[in-house]
Amino acid sequence: MSAIAVFLYCRPGFEGECAAEIVDQARAVGIAGYCKAKPASGYVLFYPADELTAAQWFAKFRLCDLIFARQWFWVVGWRDDLPLTDRATPLAQGVAEAGLAVVDEVFLETPDSDEHKVLSPLCQGLRVPLGQRLQRLGVLQTASPWRLHICFLASHAAYIGISPTANSAPWLGGVPRLRSPSEAPSRSTLKLEEAFLTLLTADERERWLQPGMAAVDLGASPGGWTYQLVRRHVRVTAIDNGALAPSLMDSGLVEHLRVDGFSYRPPRPVQWLVCDMVEQPIRTAELAARWVAQAWCLCAVVNLKLPMKKRYSEVQRCMERMHEITAAEGRVVELRAKQLYHDRDEITVCVVPVGG
Repeated sequence: MSAIAVFLYCRPGFEGECAAEIVDQARAVGIAGYCKAKPASGYVLFYPADELTAAQWFAKFRLCDLIFARQWFWVVGWRDDLPLTDRATPLAQGVAEAGLAVVDEVFLETPDSDEHKVLSPLCQGLRVPLGQRLQRLGVLQTASPWRLHICFLASHAAYIGISPTANSAPWLGGVPRLRSPSEAPSRSTLKLEEAFLTLLTADERERWLQPGMAAVDLGASPGGWTYQLVRRHVRVTAIDNGALAPSLMDSGLVEHLRVDGFSYRPPRPVQWLVCDMVEQPIRTAELAARWVAQAWCLCAVVNLKLPMKKRYSEVQRCMERMHEITAAEGRVVELRAKQLYHDRDEITVCVVPVGG
């Protein structure tokens, strides 16, 4: 099956960064290609110049290695003639004509842009009738490793594609649906929750976020990130000149120090460093890398606030610098980075030990 394109979801406004990254990644493995990206659309289409199959493409890349792409799928069809009276039948026929046998999981979705989010009710309404038609055509196989994607760009037009369940996000559009706890001091708490969910495996969360472990939160006020650690019964040293929510102080798990986050050093090593300070991204990146390199912490999650221009090149510079600092001290670590749904003009980087 030859590719029409690879469809990548991203944050609206970051199509250029998403396109630049996938072109770089493809070039690194010898695949030429080009992108089409409409500003503020929330998606990018990458067109490989080489003849590839879906299996060949996904064997060369991992979604988790892409920073700006939330989700992706291999395009196998495009329908722009869907009748308003019955969209499910031609979509199911398009799936069958493409020769697909997919797992019993169908993602009906749209890009996360103002232009396309109005189509979400249409996706929800089609879920049952499309599933019924696919079942009758015999293209749903529960033993298949593939997921079916139907991405609507208009009420009459949609892409049909597939992604491997083991190499794609398990959420529609790559967006986990998280609710901000009423007791959380700020909505920024969802950034760290999504980071733990997206950048760590279930086994790593169980192993590295155990009750009684210790963490440092740099730039903690009012306590959104500290809250995520406290709810997991991790002891937190919160560093910030601003106040913390009284509920966190009442937990008995938080020590609040009004000192400078860039000069603070822990009296003993901790499991986690977390940091959401508003600062130049290179300074934050170097700070986090230094904590890991000096063994002041085992793991780190930091947000890098991106500039208005040259955002992709700044991300590359920060990641390279973090590698340099940790490698200079002989630390073998993995940098996992993603522009999360709850991020804005920033990315989240998780530093974890290799084999740790």
